[in-house]
Amino acid sequence: MPSTHRRGLVAAVYLGTFMATLAISIVTVALPAIQAALRTDLSGLQWVVGSYALCLSAFMLSAGPISDRYGRKRVWLIGVALFSIGSVISAAASSLGILIAGSALQGIAGALVIPGALSILTQAFTDPAQRAHVIGGWASFSAVSLILGPMLGGLLVDNVGWSSIFLINIPIGVLTIALGLRGITESADPDHAALDPAGQALSIVFLGALTYALINAGHAGWTSLKTTIALAIAIAGLITFIAIELRAARPVLPVDLFRDRTFAAINFASFALGFSGYSSLFFFSLFLQQVQGLSATATGWRMAPVFIAMALTSSLFGKLSSWCGTRWPMIVGYALLGGSMLAMALFTPGTPYSIVAVVFAILGIGMGLAVPSTGAAAMAAAPRERSGTASATMNALRQGGMTIGIALLGTLMSARAISSMTDYLSSTNTADTIGFATIAVRQHAMPAGLDMAPELFRSLLAEAIGQGFSLAVACAGAFGLLASVILVVTGQRTIRDRNPNLAVDRS
Repeated sequence: MPSTHRRGLVAAVYLGTFMATLAISIVTVALPAIQAALRTDLSGLQWVVGSYALCLSAFMLSAGPISDRYGRKRVWLIGVALFSIGSVISAAASSLGILIAGSALQGIAGALVIPGALSILTQAFTDPAQRAHVIGGWASFSAVSLILGPMLGGLLVDNVGWSSIFLINIPIGVLTIALGLRGITESADPDHAALDPAGQALSIVFLGALTYALINAGHAGWTSLKTTIALAIAIAGLITFIAIELRAARPVLPVDLFRDRTFAAINFASFALGFSGYSSLFFFSLFLQQVQGLSATATGWRMAPVFIAMALTSSLFGKLSSWCGTRWPMIVGYALLGGSMLAMALFTPGTPYSIVAVVFAILGIGMGLAVPSTGAAAMAAAPRERSGTASATMNALRQGGMTIGIALLGTLMSARAISSMTDYLSSTNTADTIGFATIAVRQHAMPAGLDMAPELFRSLLAEAIGQGFSLAVACAGAFGLLASVILVVTGQRTIRDRNPNLAVDRS
């Protein structure tokens, strides 16, 4: 391949990954603006972010086999084109349903673009040193997109409008397709690719029904008929999914690998990383804007310590792992993730940014350790010939954790905020306190008919949402610490199993 074509290939893959990764972080700072423009409630915002994460996680498991069978270049370029179309739909959305549809299409496209990038680079660069170099650059580009997302999003929202965070993908998408058409050489291995349509369909049913149930519970309650039916469908879908995957010749999810407790523990940690870490961006934006009253631009800049610390720590991971391996950096990473989230539960509307920034940076350090160590550990725990399947499983579980985290923690946040707001309104002798509190929290607006000074209402609402934020991050932090504990216990058991003489007779 000519060097000019290789440069074009690398530029295309980097830009495509940049676009798909940017969507994860850039939309968070636009949530309050979207809520006001489309007159939606908190559950609507959960669906805007959750639909992208849901489709990304559900379709990522099948992205590899599809690319292997139908052509890596073709499928990847289709993914970039679909992502651009989804961005146009989202930018032009005049209702919540259209915006969710556009976000879902972006998620499906992202499932083709993000994992497909590594496959294209691996095929194009056969020399191990060159391959390591371009993959390292790819990882750095992903980190930069996470850093720029909130900053760029804040500037666009405040100066152009919320739809501009989607329109920015159009020129990037056009340039990426042009470079990819010229620089990427087609490759495929149809004889070694196996699709699992039944497993794919059931994974979508399970994740979709569970997400709907968790979000609907915040709107209609846990005992509502729709919530109960959705939970039943999710449980039935999961049971059927596992049964089919155990019998499938080449399953979309390698259930048999989970019999290895080390592999299972690492993938539980990956799920926790999505549930506690990646979903936190949704709540940080709401806290900084709706609790502390910052603009979208200021919010974007104030979220930067998370991503800067994460990028810097990840860049040092190679040297750290060569010194002490991957196990302890992974354990410490999840401990810092959980501990920092628990510390955030103490945040109030008046917490100084100096404290917020330090805790955000600690979270970034934890994620900077957890992300690469989890990936390396998952690859080490799986048979070499199934490394591709293990990688897809780990990433899918991480994105699934993010989807469920946004749904469940958002519902808990909403319920706690409504309860707090109801208590505040009760002290003012207001009638129908639950009704007023529900409207205030879900729509983030003063309900019609509420006799209260606007300044007092805003103060009470900020306190209530702050209480909801505290509960959400406390639960996320506890889950992160649980992952750290499970990794410690599993590691000790593995050591004892492999070294029976180390076991202590306690009889």
